[in-house]
Amino acid sequence: MTAELVRGQNHTLPQTRLEIRVSAGTPVVAGATLGDERGTVHGIEWIAHPGSPQLPGLEVSKQAAADHRLAVDLDAVPAAVHRVTVLLALPMGADGPVRFGAVAAPFVAVTGLDGTEIATFTLTGLDAESAVAALELYRRQGAWKVRAVGQGYAGGLAAMLADQGVTAAAELARSIHEAVARGLARSVAPPPPRTPEGDRVRHSAPAGDPAPAATPQADPAPSPVTEPTTAPGPASATGPINYAHPRRQAAAPPPPPPTAPPAEPGRPAPPVAGDATGWSMEERLYNQVWGMFEDLARTTAAYRSAVDFAESRMDQELDRALSDPRNRIGGAGDRAREAARAKRDQLTARAREALDRDLAQLAAESAVVEPALPAAFAGWDNPVWHSYRVPMELPMALRIGDLHLPESTGLHIPLLVRLPLERGIWVDSGRTASEAAALTDTGQLRRLAMENAVAHAARLLAVHPAHEFSVHVIDPAGSAAAALAPLVNSGVLAGPPAAGAGGVATVLARLTRRVDLVQMAIRAGATDSLPPDLDTAEQLLIVNDFPHGFDDRAVTQLRYLADEGPSVGVHLMMVADREDASAYGPVLDPLWRSLLRITPVADDHLADPWVGHAWTYEPLRTPPGSRVLEQVLAQVATARRTGRRS
Repeated sequence: MTAELVRGQNHTLPQTRLEIRVSAGTPVVAGATLGDERGTVHGIEWIAHPGSPQLPGLEVSKQAAADHRLAVDLDAVPAAVHRVTVLLALPMGADGPVRFGAVAAPFVAVTGLDGTEIATFTLTGLDAESAVAALELYRRQGAWKVRAVGQGYAGGLAAMLADQGVTAAAELARSIHEAVARGLARSVAPPPPRTPEGDRVRHSAPAGDPAPAATPQADPAPSPVTEPTTAPGPASATGPINYAHPRRQAAAPPPPPPTAPPAEPGRPAPPVAGDATGWSMEERLYNQVWGMFEDLARTTAAYRSAVDFAESRMDQELDRALSDPRNRIGGAGDRAREAARAKRDQLTARAREALDRDLAQLAAESAVVEPALPAAFAGWDNPVWHSYRVPMELPMALRIGDLHLPESTGLHIPLLVRLPLERGIWVDSGRTASEAAALTDTGQLRRLAMENAVAHAARLLAVHPAHEFSVHVIDPAGSAAAALAPLVNSGVLAGPPAAGAGGVATVLARLTRRVDLVQMAIRAGATDSLPPDLDTAEQLLIVNDFPHGFDDRAVTQLRYLADEGPSVGVHLMMVADREDASAYGPVLDPLWRSLLRITPVADDHLADPWVGHAWTYEPLRTPPGSRVLEQVLAQVATARRTGRRS
């Protein structure tokens, strides 16, 4: 199964002879550097680039191109090499784009020699950068892994090389660009489009689509919406989404069922739940939700673009009219202003009319899709939870909140993340996280954050088969006892919430041991030899009030679990204020960056992967007075006691 990586995520490589395929939609320079254990590049002989395309175990393209295939043999790289970093840069000296924010998001895939995809990564969120470190292949405990990096450099290739310790980086970057400029004159056509059997076909944006514009995020953590983490990644920032189910690789999924005929000629067909490609109704609904998400992103971008154009046109007309001194006084100037504003208002009204028409269609689709969603995709207020039964199979995704835009606050799109979880979650309890958080009392905000974490844990327990998901809690000071009551009282936790430094150490040691043993068993091909006392179910660790109760060793173990745990079924959910951990300095930055940040109150910190809108995230809440959470947990507890589906 292909791993769709997000920034900071890693994945074990099952083989050492690989291809790295790059699809950028515009000519880019591809290269790679070899680094030691610290990532330092010791000289130009450790760099493969168009002017020197071959190194032991590594070969890159000799020219800039929209598509590249880099050959890698990790067994052949020198023993001193512990990292292979794949670099992409926009060529200089041409009339083309000079920043990645102006082009489609590059797509990078690590494949076997037969073209089978092992891991993929779409480099979203770039703006002023003209060079980017895309992927990193690295050794870890005798095995090779791939990590999605996506670190961009506004200073270009020279800044990127200098950051890796290359001396005379500016001179080397200049020579690389000169070699590329010489090669452009004799460049050949790119490889043929990638086939549905394992390749993605790149598409250009349809005429009239808004130009992609990445929205800089205040938080460096990768956005789930630009992934959407765990959601099916786009083939390009401006092209349509590839909705291929990662568990189905052999053939294309069947087409969606035919929609009902239009009620009246000229009107769109009535929306139908499951009107998307997929192998099952669950997959069709999943793809339909992400299709609605993309439709809303693009129709809003078109509206905003039209409004900006109307304002710009008005300014230009006023400048032209008022550039003549004779029009600056008297009635001529006033008439020019009125005419320009009237044209602006007319264009804006047309754009709003088109937006309202599209929003009405999406609202109608949402109205039929929401009631049809399975429990894993549904909100707590959906009646499907009242007929809940513990499932026999794991669903493909889980809803963790809703998203909406300012132009359509009443239209909420479910935020779905893939299962099994591919990264941890950070529930931000800080008052500096957003304006809404700043207006909330500190104690109330922390209570809401912990209640939010408990609700997510309950949903994870509910959508997994019995005995296939375990939850551990670290609450060093016991401050979250009230919020944890539903989990504790139902008896679904793996053990009582750990308190004090001793409890923290015990839980972390147990989960670290599990990660180590499972990793060793997988590498040795001896998964049947795991100790009988080892819980092989998926594990979730909820950490409250970090870093209270954590010493340096515990912090190191926590970072290890965040980095290595997801690949072997150990996941992390932090409930913390990032400022509380500032005493540790930058040592915890990799931890925060590896987690999916959500908030207990509404916050617009997420961006989509198509046009980069800032989306408002709304956490899921149970209806006032409802006991649906307790009822669901009671069924989970019963199934765990009896060992069967309830």
